[in-house]
Amino acid sequence: MSRIVSNAPLSSSPSQKKGFVQRYAPRLYAFWKFARPHTIIGTSLSVLGLYLIATADRDQWSSVNALATIFPPFLACLCGNVYIVGLNQLEDIEIDRINKPHLPLASGEFSLRQGQGIVAIAGVLALLLASQEPFLLATVGVSVLIGTAYSLPPLRLKRFPVWASLCIFTVRGVIVNLGLFLHFQGRLVIPPAVWALTLFVLVFTFAIAIFKDIPDIEGDRQYNITTFTLRLGQKTVFNLALWVITSCYVGMVFAGLLKLPGTNALFLVVTHLIALGALWLRSASVDLAAQASISRYYQFIWKLFFLEYLMFPIACILA
Repeated sequence: MSRIVSNAPLSSSPSQKKGFVQRYAPRLYAFWKFARPHTIIGTSLSVLGLYLIATADRDQWSSVNALATIFPPFLACLCGNVYIVGLNQLEDIEIDRINKPHLPLASGEFSLRQGQGIVAIAGVLALLLASQEPFLLATVGVSVLIGTAYSLPPLRLKRFPVWASLCIFTVRGVIVNLGLFLHFQGRLVIPPAVWALTLFVLVFTFAIAIFKDIPDIEGDRQYNITTFTLRLGQKTVFNLALWVITSCYVGMVFAGLLKLPGTNALFLVVTHLIALGALWLRSASVDLAAQASISRYYQFIWKLFFLEYLMFPIACILA
């Protein structure tokens, strides 16, 4: 009986392919968790959204030019994002073992040295990639500086609820929006639409800043991290965050009704009323006694945050 000889190269054998996936996929997934996906998505959409707003009134548009314009700030902002969230994890390993045991440093997927290496490389790359453009360097540099003060001793501003909230909504609300818009526009002029988006995101991010500590109450209590949740209680902070976000949507609806320059009023009003309805509908099912329920709602709030960087630029494009 003749033998059947395979001509397939040894490197394509299923066992070797499986070994490659098993070796590298867990590391990539651990890095994805280390980078905090919801912040990565938020940063990515803010870069895209502000580019679209800055170029909404341009007659000609090229996908090649768009990619060349977006990619450098996109990469610089992502590296800055990884630096900030990674530094926070390096300083919070013991707390995260209680509040967020799935994170790579808390779970042991990454060693302390590996985490330090990732953070150092990300920080250096962020500043290097941003160094060619003054508005971009200011945006990334100030964000990195505030992120460092937020997490790192001796300041470690996250210990103080007012300062912690101020750090978060200053970066997300003011620095990112105004800095990236000025970078993409190339001149020191900020139209009313960008001020409206900045105010919306500023107030919305305050709600995120105070809400994020609700599911982390146990670890924060054990390690003496003072938060609004520990001071005021979960129910009070939950309701405060809900009404703060509600005020954002109501404000944007009024802006549409008052014909905010540079936007499509009908689209602005309808989309924000729908988002407001979804917010209240989803809030009715939250169980504050269940950490999983609180965490799911927190992720839902982030989805609404993401959505704003799609809705508002479209309103500008349709103007």
